[in-house]
Amino acid sequence: MVERHESRAGTSSQAPAPPREVTATALGPWPGEDPVEAARIIRGELGSPHLPFLAELPDRGVGSDALGRTASLLAELAVDVQPYGWRLVDRPGKDFRRAASALATDINVLADVAGAEENPATEIKVQLVGPLSLAAGLHLHNGERALLDYGARRDLAASLAAGVGAYLSRVAAAVPGARLVVQMDEPDIAAVLAGTIPTSSGYRTLRAVPVSEARESWRVVLDALRAAGAVETVISVPEVEAPFEQILAAGADGIAVPLKALTSRQWEQLAGAAESGARLWLGALEAGGGPLPKVAESAEAVWRPWRQLGLPADTLASIRVTPSAGLAGGSPSQATAVLGRLTQLADGLNQLAQG
Repeated sequence: MVERHESRAGTSSQAPAPPREVTATALGPWPGEDPVEAARIIRGELGSPHLPFLAELPDRGVGSDALGRTASLLAELAVDVQPYGWRLVDRPGKDFRRAASALATDINVLADVAGAEENPATEIKVQLVGPLSLAAGLHLHNGERALLDYGARRDLAASLAAGVGAYLSRVAAAVPGARLVVQMDEPDIAAVLAGTIPTSSGYRTLRAVPVSEARESWRVVLDALRAAGAVETVISVPEVEAPFEQILAAGADGIAVPLKALTSRQWEQLAGAAESGARLWLGALEAGGGPLPKVAESAEAVWRPWRQLGLPADTLASIRVTPSAGLAGGSPSQATAVLGRLTQLADGLNQLAQG
């Protein structure tokens, strides 16, 4: 059985833990450029018991992408944008300030929208890029990826850990009393661990990062998030070569993964994680811009393997359902429809869990 670390219960000022049942959330990216519209839609569609989130709006451009947004949280490190992407630099410039300003605007909007609610949500989720994908996406002064250098990887993990406290404090102030949930995205983890990330020249690949180092990098950031008040931390990974056991061994409370290509072995690993008390965020709704799948189809994609593995129906309560990917590629109306279908899917799974 995988090793797990229990989260702190949070401060007494936070809302009590909600009852365990299947709930819905989304992964963070949202279409459009209007943070007020995004916040109102998300909080309207994902009312209790579901999990609203602080939207990421990459359509606004530089600094509103997930990588730049996370880089703006780094303590004592700064970034700018070059033709090849985000680069670590000696002092903050306009790109760094633009990313920090966009995030500050989003948090202020969240405070205004949440403050006007009669029944504020008891939880809020925020997202950030994890230390390994951050190192794969950021470049050094010479243009090479920070992932190349062990010292750079270590410094990035430490800097991210040192910077998340202020981020969570600002979000907590925007939604007083809400429980803070953090989703840490590692979209490049399979390539990082396999050694298939290309160098800047493209003629070779960077050496694989040892699994033990990845686990320790996650632990450093997860510990900092927990110390800053996060009551649930989940690492989001693609389904290809997803290191489920290492994620939980690092201390994460759960795993977020799309369902579409999970193997039988991966399902068995997820079953073991669920039995050990981990949270599973399953990307059970394909939302590629076409007609949305029927609720029954999406529910069956979760329920069938669940029963085949012999898991009790009541353990479905460990699940949050999400789209299989971020929603930034569609329109706000399409994204809104996805959230509505997700809550219907959660209701359907709760009915199955109850027999």
